[in-house]
Amino acid sequence: MLYTRLGTTGLTVSRICLGTMTYGNPQWRPWVLDEAAAQPFFRAAVEAGITFFDTADMYSLGVSEEITGRALREYANAEEIVVATKVNFPLNDRPNMGGLSRKHIIQGCEASLRRLGLDTIDLYQIHRFDASVPIDETLGALDHLVSQGKVRYIGASSGYAWQMAQALSVSERRGWARFVSMQNHYNLLYREEEREMIPLCVHEGVGVIPWSPLARGMLARPRSASETRGTTRGGTDTFADEMYTGQVDWAVVDAVQRVAAARGTSMAQVSLAWLLSRPGVTAPIVGATKLAQLDDAVSAMDLTLTAAECAELEKSYTPHKVLGH
Repeated sequence: MLYTRLGTTGLTVSRICLGTMTYGNPQWRPWVLDEAAAQPFFRAAVEAGITFFDTADMYSLGVSEEITGRALREYANAEEIVVATKVNFPLNDRPNMGGLSRKHIIQGCEASLRRLGLDTIDLYQIHRFDASVPIDETLGALDHLVSQGKVRYIGASSGYAWQMAQALSVSERRGWARFVSMQNHYNLLYREEEREMIPLCVHEGVGVIPWSPLARGMLARPRSASETRGTTRGGTDTFADEMYTGQVDWAVVDAVQRVAAARGTSMAQVSLAWLLSRPGVTAPIVGATKLAQLDDAVSAMDLTLTAAECAELEKSYTPHKVLGH
């Protein structure tokens, strides 16, 4: 396993982050694994040297945090690992149960701490920006949690570069804790983040931890299989439909297949190796419902692509509308 610092912080993380949205309650999403089925993935991740784990309060409506907390207490050393979770999306439709108000952030953090079984969350992230709440209120609440010792670092997920720049500016002016990470939508099929957000993060020392690094599996399978969405998740993931239907550069998928075949490796390893080589990227967040998928993610760190291979992977990309915010 390779390790690096998260942005310009002193926090050390593995270069692969295990995303735990796929572990929780199958009634929430049909492709989610229950606790018994999820346990081997946490054990294998820890044995492989992964120390970075990402969840969110809305994943399986809190069950993912509970499973993650129990598994990491069993398999990992709490002092060595980094646990990240997120707040914003509502767990139900009642008042004050979502968003980024001071009230919801503080009560959301306390609820996540209980579910995770932790005294402190290593990285607490806003799951999206909330235009209905002043950014000063949001950042003030997050700084309060840091001051209380309930949160060590704060981060953001998916937004416009101007929103991130505004947040960093407010934190600097107020002397508050600042966002140290950006969890954004970034992969070979969606590279719009290269235009504004990633250059901002590189300039400001903010670590980039991309979600959906394999484009919901489309970068891990040949074109025909990808087009038919031939998995349980592929057939039921409505969010993937919103992001990718009619917007996939299939020539990019073909290029991944060619490079993988020439290298004698998997398409997932090639796609992740490319992402790991990109400026500013700290650790892709990888979800896994098969142990082989976790093996591919770990093996991707040993694959160094040539400049010619990267050019082959990148040349067919065309600009897309902004997705995932």
